[in-house]
Amino acid sequence: MLWFKCAAVHDPVRPVLREPAVIGWEAKLRKIDLVIGRPFRGDELLRRMNGWFTVDVSQAIQIFNRFGRLKILDDHNLVIETEDRSKMEELSKALSEAFGEEAWIEPIPKKRLD
Repeated sequence: MLWFKCAAVHDPVRPVLREPAVIGWEAKLRKIDLVIGRPFRGDELLRRMNGWFTVDVSQAIQIFNRFGRLKILDDHNLVIETEDRSKMEELSKALSEAFGEEAWIEPIPKKRLD
């Protein structure tokens, strides 16, 4: 799981998806009731939270992409998925070097996710 220091209150916070994005249409000549709901991808969610954390979100995304991939787990939790534990440790070190105590990860064992 990803954790950041909140820019407003300086508490540890993590991005989560509360509801999917809802997209619809407006027509000039008739009413269209069709809507599409879809969750954000991991990087989309994080980019939309730019300014709410004490770190540069774009820089954080670049670091995450070097070691794994951002994804929304269970349609709610933003996590970083890595190939193995060593990549997770490298990611943790890179975050610490770039942001100090402003951003960090909390490993979740795969067996806990199944």
